[in-house]
Amino acid sequence: MADASKLHPATTVTNIKSCIPIVLDYEGSQYNNWATLFKLHCRANLVIDHILPPASIAVSSTTTEAAEIAAKVLWERLDDIVRQWIYGTISNDLLHTIIDQEDTAAEAWNRLVHLFQDNKSARALALDAKFTNTKLVDFPNVKAYCTRLKVLADNLANVGHKVSDERLVLRLLAWVIEEYKHFSNNGAKTVLSPIF
Repeated sequence: MADASKLHPATTVTNIKSCIPIVLDYEGSQYNNWATLFKLHCRANLVIDHILPPASIAVSSTTTEAAEIAAKVLWERLDDIVRQWIYGTISNDLLHTIIDQEDTAAEAWNRLVHLFQDNKSARALALDAKFTNTKLVDFPNVKAYCTRLKVLADNLANVGHKVSDERLVLRLLAWVIEEYKHFSNNGAKTVLSPIF
């Protein structure tokens, strides 16, 4: 029986989707949330260095050849586990785009980073157009409308184009102005005297 003290925490994860409930897809609207949850999960399970390798790796001169082989075998096993986590939390279309039999977890991770973080200017333009043209009439209720604007604002921030709180509020209230513009036209002509 294996010594429980040598059991690596990453080997005990049985359902990655319960830890990372987001399925990343090509739209990438959840990329930053997905990446944040994934990094947190990797840190908690002591495998963050499989997706974000350290600048330098310390090598001990006192390790035996057998210990080095065992460490290499463990590293490869953990790397495969992390790759399975990546592959298990992305859409099938995205999986077919990034999967490579000889990849390491870091290579798969970096492929996703490049896919979603490159072309920031083009993504920002597209997201800004969606943000600006989002209208309440396209949604079943105000909550869905507000949620969509918040997601678009978060996505713009993710590509380096933060939406100010003032702009977000103005966009949220744009529907009020449209829906009640006939009241403002009539109200603007009437000046009410204070009643004392």
